[in-house]
Amino acid sequence: MKLKVPKDKLDITPEQFLRRAGYVFIQNRSGKESFVRRLGRNFYPRFHIYIEKNKDYIVFSLHLDQKRPIYSGAHAHSAEYDGKVVEAEIERLRNLMELL
Repeated sequence: MKLKVPKDKLDITPEQFLRRAGYVFIQNRSGKESFVRRLGRNFYPRFHIYIEKNKDYIVFSLHLDQKRPIYSGAHAHSAEYDGKVVEAEIERLRNLMELL
């Protein structure tokens, strides 16, 4: 699910916003950068966000990783890109933006 935000709506960088929202920076083996927020003590399940920036907007692309890839070298995993849990997290992020 995507959250598209006008650049002028955030007074801080998208990275700073995600850190304030409880996310931590990660970089995968190929160098792609993103942020995650765990839902418990383990690495999974976790919310996973990629940031896309263009001239006018910041797009937060969010999904819920349910578990790690099943076999070594696999990139596929059990993820949810919509649904009530993902929608609730998008709403939480919107509400946090209003507080800034």
